[in-house]
Amino acid sequence: MIKPTEVREKQENALLNLLFNIILPVVVLNQLSKRLGEDGPVIALIVALALPIGYGAYDYITRRKHNFISALGIVNVAFTGGFALLKLEGIWFAVKEAIFPLIIGMAVYVSNLAGKPLMKTLFWNDNIIQTQVIEEKLKSLNKEGELKKLFRKSTFLFSVSFFLSAFLNFVLAASIFTSIDPALPEAVKSEILNGQIAKMTWQGYVVIALPMMVFMGFVMWFTIHQLKKISGMTLEEIMPSQKT
Repeated sequence: MIKPTEVREKQENALLNLLFNIILPVVVLNQLSKRLGEDGPVIALIVALALPIGYGAYDYITRRKHNFISALGIVNVAFTGGFALLKLEGIWFAVKEAIFPLIIGMAVYVSNLAGKPLMKTLFWNDNIIQTQVIEEKLKSLNKEGELKKLFRKSTFLFSVSFFLSAFLNFVLAASIFTSIDPALPEAVKSEILNGQIAKMTWQGYVVIALPMMVFMGFVMWFTIHQLKKISGMTLEEIMPSQKT
């Protein structure tokens, strides 16, 4: 069994994730573009995009494992930068903000149809629960089928969270990314767009990301609660021992 210290070393640092993907890009877009003259907006956008991209690369290198969410985040910021550099605005950004959680939700749902529920892939791990002990217990109770049903249900709930996120993202982005007067100077238009991106970043986290984290927390609670119910085991029996 992997030691607890080894497991912790591989976990994502939530504070760094928040700092480099949310806080610093917002500060850069809001402040740097105003302080570097005519080229400020473009420089601010490049720096703001480099932060989450750099963090995603750092996270991959240090944890030595593929991280689907980090990879998606890199693609997401790349699209944001591409749209800005191509001077696209308005509805395009609203579509972009909605399409990524929509794609994830569809992928999660398809994993159910393919008979490989994503929640089982994420949750059925010896570092999280005692899989062998639980399997033996369910086998003795002849309830292996109940476990499959549980993972299908929890995976469906997981996909719903992303569909809801896609809808909320689109509504919020459509209200933020309003049309910019084409008669304005390019530097002014770039600064306005950077401000919209910054506003979407922090409001999206507060209005959408935090509620989604609560929803996903509920999915995890539901999975554990139902697992306890069908197995008759306590939480202490389900969770792996912390002894080294």
